[in-house]
Amino acid sequence: MIEQLLWNPLLEFSVLVLTTVGIRVSLGRNPTVRFIVSVAFFGLLTASLLSHDITPYSPDLGDHVLSRRITAGLLKSVWWIGAAVVLISAVRLFLIFENKPREGRLAQDLVIGVIYLGAGLALIANVFSLPVGTLIATSGAFAIVLGLALQSTLNDVFSGIALNLGRPYAVGDWIMLDGGFQGRVVETNWRSTHLVNGSDDLVVLPNSTLAKSRLVNLTRPKETHGVSIVVRFLPTQTPSVIEATMRTVLLSSSAILDTPPPSALVVDIDSTAVEIELTFRVAGFSAAGTAKSELYDLIFRHARANGLRLAAPRDMTVLYPEPSGDAHSIKHPGTPWRLLETIPLFATLTDDEKDALASSMTRRTYRKGSVITMQGSKLSSLMIMRTGVVALQRRDNGHLVELARLSPGDLFGERGVLIDAAEAGDTTALTFVVIYEITKDDIAAVMRDRPALAEELGVLLSRRMDDEQHLSNAISTPHGTHPDTLATRIRRLFEIPKDTEML
Repeated sequence: MIEQLLWNPLLEFSVLVLTTVGIRVSLGRNPTVRFIVSVAFFGLLTASLLSHDITPYSPDLGDHVLSRRITAGLLKSVWWIGAAVVLISAVRLFLIFENKPREGRLAQDLVIGVIYLGAGLALIANVFSLPVGTLIATSGAFAIVLGLALQSTLNDVFSGIALNLGRPYAVGDWIMLDGGFQGRVVETNWRSTHLVNGSDDLVVLPNSTLAKSRLVNLTRPKETHGVSIVVRFLPTQTPSVIEATMRTVLLSSSAILDTPPPSALVVDIDSTAVEIELTFRVAGFSAAGTAKSELYDLIFRHARANGLRLAAPRDMTVLYPEPSGDAHSIKHPGTPWRLLETIPLFATLTDDEKDALASSMTRRTYRKGSVITMQGSKLSSLMIMRTGVVALQRRDNGHLVELARLSPGDLFGERGVLIDAAEAGDTTALTFVVIYEITKDDIAAVMRDRPALAEELGVLLSRRMDDEQHLSNAISTPHGTHPDTLATRIRRLFEIPKDTEML
């Protein structure tokens, strides 16, 4: 009786399953180990079945005992499933595409699907003893009906296979479709592709739509992204002067790449306008918006500083009046006064205060490559950019770090004038530069009448010092960067009472 119990195939099968599970749990999820364990389990199971006269790969039609037929059917089903697991483990282990993980995964999934289908048909033929041919013919008609019902879904699935094989994009790429829609790919699957658009909304597109659309990958073959801007100017200056001004604009920007070098070219001219195309590259597609915003601001400032006037779009007819000047420009025709008028820092000053300040300003010019101030020096005047481009650069451990680039309307020297501190870096002229200088005494005279100016200068200096600290990776700055602290130092240095009313 004990011998019959030990010779029971179900008992052998149970012991074999428990042993296999214990080995797999103890040895972990290594693919090679799992493959070896699966092969061993399948081999032992095959030997056990054959020893009990159970042939798993042929139908059993001679045994009329129900319990034995159920046991044999169960063991045969496990045998075919075990065979499928062995084949699947081999596919996962050996079917690998070097440097092409997506293609390899797709090929594995397709082969595994065929294995599951074959195992299912084998179970039907050898366990349930059903005619597979008749079943296939019947299921063929059913598959046609199901295919028509799922036509859209199957179209998406096969389009997903084609897109995965072709790889026109990958997760993280920015793509543009017909109609100008742009988005960043965050997920791809068999049926759809998920994108995040510029407003951070999730957009789910069926793969069939992507397969039929004209798709532009904005991220490849290089991470950098090219941008073009076309600007129209009234023909008040020669095209070469306008083109040179736009090259200065590109030189002023810190958001665009130096390599490949940006370009400014005259692309069209007529009686109403000169068209200039600015072409440049940025570090990535997401940086294009920031770079364009900065360039638009620089175009306006440089154009105003050089006497250029923007023209209307090509499809608009506009009559431009001759610049006769407003009341301010007639009363205050000098360049210093007009320069103060363009700077928000001095916008709250009255005309008389601007007159007094403008009359004390001194004009300075510097050649390209000239070092205007040295790192560590203290300036006693506030320097306002009239034309040109200036770079602020700091020497840190033998390396030159660019802190900022200044354009018309920007100012520097506020560190020495306001808090008696040394300059954080060298100030170098990248082009021919015109600067207007306001002495510390003249600034002091204005701030005693306008104490609010100390607050605004404190905010300006705080922002400048924070930018310098971030770009140079400094741990701290010697004077602190809090606007209130800086404003207090400015009041103390210029002897401005704390309880003075802010005008």
